[in-house]
Amino acid sequence: MDRMFRVLGFWTGIFAVMFYLGHMEKTALLFFGQTGFFVLLSYLKLSERMYIYIFGAYLTVFFVGFTYWTTFMMTPGGGH
Repeated sequence: MDRMFRVLGFWTGIFAVMFYLGHMEKTALLFFGQTGFFVLLSYLKLSERMYIYIFGAYLTVFFVGFTYWTTFMMTPGGGH
C-alpha cells in the first residue's frame, strides 16, 4: 500500500510540472504540496488500514473543497 502512495506522488508531481509549464503557478504549488504529502506518507510504513483511512479522509476533503468551489466560486457562463 505504501507503494501506491508513491505512485500517487509520482502522478501528482507530473501534474504539478505540467501546470507549472502551463503558467498555472497556484495550481502547480497545490499539486507540489500533494506530491510531498503522498511521498512523505509512503515512507511512514503505516498499516494498510491506516493508509485506507488517510486516503478516505483525503478524498473527503477534496470532494468538499471541489463542491464548494464549483457551487460558490465559479460564475455561471464565465467560461471563455
